[in-house]
Amino acid sequence: MEERTSESIGFILLTHTKPLQIYRLINKLNRMFNYPVIVCHHDFSICDLSVDSLSKNIFLVRPHIQTEWAGFTLVEATVKALELMYELPDAPDWFVLLSGGDYPIKTAKQILDDLGSNSYDAYIQHEKITYETYRYDIRESMVWQKNSYQRYCTKSFVFNLSKKYCAQLNLEIRFEHPLLTKPFLPFSSKLACFSGSQWFCANRKAAEYIIDFHSQKNALTLYYSKLKYTDESYFQTILANAPYLRLQNDRRRYIDWSNGGSHPKTLLMEDLPNLLASSAHFARKFDIDIDSNILDELDTITS
Repeated sequence: MEERTSESIGFILLTHTKPLQIYRLINKLNRMFNYPVIVCHHDFSICDLSVDSLSKNIFLVRPHIQTEWAGFTLVEATVKALELMYELPDAPDWFVLLSGGDYPIKTAKQILDDLGSNSYDAYIQHEKITYETYRYDIRESMVWQKNSYQRYCTKSFVFNLSKKYCAQLNLEIRFEHPLLTKPFLPFSSKLACFSGSQWFCANRKAAEYIIDFHSQKNALTLYYSKLKYTDESYFQTILANAPYLRLQNDRRRYIDWSNGGSHPKTLLMEDLPNLLASSAHFARKFDIDIDSNILDELDTITS
């Protein structure tokens, strides 16, 4: 078991499936970090999770939120978990947001030393989303930013047109230029849109900023509450516009998107060399029903 350092760390888990894998992740974090604060938001509407055997350092968000993929409910579940964590008397200096499919790929000492040796408040992927990139950048590597602009920075109007003897027609008009979208969006010269990976880690200062911002009845929260894919922009926009927070544009997470599609590659034993060569602290995603051997190997390496 790793010795505790001056920096304390806690974990927020967003889970909804594969209870055995959730238990394994919790047990691993307990062994590595000497029973840290772990706040778990589990969606019991998707699958059950036996909580009677969980250790006392595990706190469950009650009542849970029925979450949906890419929905604002994921944001709400994360904020509720943050609120619970930072109400505790022994709230940690740092938190790491994890899913049930994540697993550590570095030792506790390496992770804590890395967090404690830098002056950043958060490690989060955050790319500024601009009209110039959306309209004029022809690089294939910018496709993700272009998609983000369309998701968060355009405004569509749909008109249902029907006549007595004609089929119904759906007409969509989309405003894209900032001069046209300005009346409908919360963004401005003082509040830019950012986007990035859902998974990040941050310190208490950043956590309290998120909690305070979200609790206010502000235009940004109201706007994102009606969108899809908000988990990939809401926290990024809040933190990247915060005046006194220092961000590192690095999620400290190994994720392989080489297969294409909307979900990352499931990591196997063949991926182990790439994991070990990475500077990331955690990797995703794993599946014990497909390959549990890689988790066994990581247990040995990170013990």
